[in-house]
Parts: sequence; C-alpha cells; structure tokens
Amino acid sequence: MSRLKVIISGGGTGGHIFPAISIANEIRVRFPDADILFVGAEDRMEMERVPAAGYRITGLPVSGFNRRQKLKNIDVILKLCRSLCMARKIIRDFKPEIVIGVGGYASGPALLMASLLRIPILIQEQNFCAGVTNRLLARRAAKICVAYRGMHRFFPPERIIITGNPVRKDLEAVRAKDPEAMDYFGCKAGKPVLLVLGGSLGARTVNRGVRRGLDALINAGIQVIWQTGKCEYDTIKDDLKDRSYEGLWYADFISRMDYAYAAADLVVSRAGAGTIAELSLLQKPVILVPSPNVAEDHQNKNARALSENNAAVLLPDHEAEEQLAPVAIRVIADSKQLYFLSENIALFAQLNSAERIVDEVVRIIDRPK
Repeated sequence: MSRLKVIISGGGTGGHIFPAISIANEIRVRFPDADILFVGAEDRMEMERVPAAGYRITGLPVSGFNRRQKLKNIDVILKLCRSLCMARKIIRDFKPEIVIGVGGYASGPALLMASLLRIPILIQEQNFCAGVTNRLLARRAAKICVAYRGMHRFFPPERIIITGNPVRKDLEAVRAKDPEAMDYFGCKAGKPVLLVLGGSLGARTVNRGVRRGLDALINAGIQVIWQTGKCEYDTIKDDLKDRSYEGLWYADFISRMDYAYAAADLVVSRAGAGTIAELSLLQKPVILVPSPNVAEDHQNKNARALSENNAAVLLPDHEAEEQLAPVAIRVIADSKQLYFLSENIALFAQLNSAERIVDEVVRIIDRPK
C-alpha cells in the first residue's frame, strides 16, 4: 500500500496549532510512515511551533481582512490571490489523500484548492461560533468535526460530528495537587493557588489586573502562578525587582502546564477554544477574560456559552484591570462556587478528540486502520 499523504492547514493562534499537531501525532500513531505537510500563514506562530513539534510546514502570504482600514484590504486580496496559486501548486506537487483544515487564515486557500482538485477535505471547528472561513467551505467538506452541540446553525447537519477539541497528551495524566507540581512552583499545601494565564504574548489587561491586585491576593493567603507572556515579562520583572512576595511564581512561559493545572484551585485565562477544552477536560474552575481583539468576537462567544451554564465566571476585558483581584479572591474563597464551576465545565469535555477526528479521516480516505 502506498504511503499516506496528508496536508493539515491553518493556524494563527495556539488554539488552532495545538489541535493540528495533536491530529498529526495521532495520524502518525495509526500510520507511522505517513507523510504529513502543514500549510500555514508565513508570518504567524505556526511557522515556529510546527517545526518544533517535528513536522514540515510551508507558509502562504495570506492575512486576515482589516475591518477598520478598508483600503488596506487591497493588499490582503492580492496576498489571497497569490496564496490560492501557491496552495494549488503545493497540493498538485504533494498529492495528498486528504486536506484537514483547523481554522485560521491559511486554511481557506488550501481547503478551497483541494476541493476544486477533487481531494476530500475535513474541517475541524474549535469554537462555539464558527469562523467565516469554515462556514464558507462547509458545503465542500466531507466531514466537519466540531467541539460543541448546536453547530447546525452554521454547518450542514448531516456532515457534522461532535469530536471535541484535541488537547496535549500530557494533560490527560494531571493529578490535582500533585506534590511534584506544588514543589515545582514553590507552592505550600493547604493554601489556595491561583493560576493566571496571560497568553503566549501577554494579555495586557489581565497582567495589569494581577499587578494592581497582587498585594490583595497575597494578603488574602492566595499563592499565585503567573504566566505573563513574552511581551509583558520584562516590564513586570522590572516592576517587581524591589519587591518580595512569598507565594508568587512568575515567568513569561510555563513549560510544565500539566504541573500548573495540577497545582491550581482557580484559573484566570483568555477564552480561546483550546484553553477551554483543556479546562473542561481537567474540570478546572475558571474566570474567563475574553480578548476583544479576536476575529468575529470568538472569545466573548466562547466565554458566554460557559458562563450562561454556570461553567465559568465571565469578566469583561474592560473590567479586568480593576476587578480581576477582587473577583478572584471572592471566587477562590467560595468552595461551593468552585465545586459547581468544576462540575459544570466538565459537562463540556470531550475525551479522545484527536483519535475520533482521525477515525473520520480513516473513513473518508477508506484505508484500513
């Protein structure tokens, strides 16, 4: 039998990239000699993260439309035309059996060209509210793997299958309050732990909220694990250089997220689909601060879907600087609320998502497992 060839396209944020890598990893488990090629946007984070995971990637010059400065979209359209031509050549040269789209700018040209060349496509939609690219291409897809119920609002119902969002394998073994995890961050048993995720680059309002309320958090007996993000770290480090806080651990990046989740009693985070999938799987109470700078307001819609089901506390971005610490102190002290948040967010969890998505890939290409 010939070697399986798959293109996985999309990216732009970790919420697109991590599921894509999880899917690729599962394909490799089933088909160890599979040839997998990623197609991303040439100036986005997938160009670093995908090779770091051991996969090849080709970049397209595609970018998102500028909703504020309309004239700039002339350049966006030119880039899209170039990307379509490049995607067509990539697909013809590589000859994949299937193209998988995980959302983001780059998935559009690759999925469209694949469908025009009569190569089956599979879409993986991570959010509660489907993105424009995935909505436009839905009728060309052999299957659409979604994370949540009710997605027939956006896609043909007969093509939808609920698989959930793939999460990193190391998170499946997380044990709450694992002593190794507590030691890793210097946390003491018996005192609550707040995990703050400022994103890979840095969520400015979240970081400002923590900095403004840090004294109050520490005085309330709360230990803080704080991922500041790359862009904010130097400023925060300089600001704290003359201060000493017992129970504070901070860094620009957390390499052991399994330990961070294990230690945490409460999480503060943006509302990306990937993070929500992780929190749901681990049943972690969370305060969601949706980013206002995300296309189509995805994060606010994700956060509202959870908060309306008492599965998360929603804190609007414009209130985070003043209210993050007071809200965190109130929630972490309320064991009853923590319990119900944990129970309710667990209802949104989907297990073995990558495996279920690859099951659909196998069915589409009609190869034995």
